[in-house]
Amino acid sequence: MTNYQFKIEKIIDQIKSKEAKVVGLQFPEGLKIYATDLAREIEEQTDTLVLISGDPCYGACDLSDKEMEGLADLLIHFGHTPLPIDQKIPTIFIEANYQLESMKILKEALQHLDGKKKIGLVTTTQHLHLLEDAEHLLEENGKIVIMRAGTGTLKGQVLGCNFSSVQDLPVDAFLYLGSGNFHPLGIKLSTKKTVIIADPYLNQVRNIDEFADKILRIRFARITRASEAERFGILISSKEGQSRWELAKTLKKMISKEGKEAYLILLDEINPPSLMPFMNLDAFVVTACPRIAVDDSKMYDKPILTPQELEIVLGVRDWENYEMDEIKY
Repeated sequence: MTNYQFKIEKIIDQIKSKEAKVVGLQFPEGLKIYATDLAREIEEQTDTLVLISGDPCYGACDLSDKEMEGLADLLIHFGHTPLPIDQKIPTIFIEANYQLESMKILKEALQHLDGKKKIGLVTTTQHLHLLEDAEHLLEENGKIVIMRAGTGTLKGQVLGCNFSSVQDLPVDAFLYLGSGNFHPLGIKLSTKKTVIIADPYLNQVRNIDEFADKILRIRFARITRASEAERFGILISSKEGQSRWELAKTLKKMISKEGKEAYLILLDEINPPSLMPFMNLDAFVVTACPRIAVDDSKMYDKPILTPQELEIVLGVRDWENYEMDEIKY
């Protein structure tokens, strides 16, 4: 039995109304285990053939519409809300809401918010439906809850590459409902405010400060090492939702202005094997998903920088003005 709602009735209705003959299914990594069950259910209830995308999926920025064009009539993308990017085939987004068994984790989080009156409540796509109940619980305990939509995000929603919903929010602290550390890290670095995580998967409440300090030390070491680099590779994603071609060209000019070499490299998947042919370069700058440089840095032998970190290397930005990279949609 799963804690996720896949809205199978809605999916079946959409397939029938669009008279789709071949339906593509795409899932983020954590939801792929449900792919074959959903495919079987769809094929049993409709006269369609289901095609499952087995490639990695990092978000709504990483649709398999291009790969399925000419194969599928309709793409069902699970786990994310749509971004303002063009789609090659009709695409339906299913949030795959996570069902929280109780609000106990939020009640525990309140103990970490003593002395904090105005609370920014934030989460990711899978938990957006829980925000209203969470807001009521916080207000019943004397908190003032402040939420807003961002550029390309819904009210109270953050993405791994978009923290516009929390920037300049007049709050004393943030309460993040969800798993992992990357999103809370982005909130912390974007706002410099206290960030408390209520993690329903680990059934754990924690402050992001210790993790943020650890990551900043790692990033400082990468920047320091890259300051000696003379030859840079600028990595550009072929994924439409992650492609920042104009930024890549700007970074190349910035590097060349300092008398260093820069090479533009286009990739669909950015990982250690894909960079092996370019190990004659000293460092790389990622213009694709910001998580590649921060989350995966230990996987690479050479420094992998964000565009803002390159600015620090080149003396264009001070370390004290460090900030997370974001993709503006």
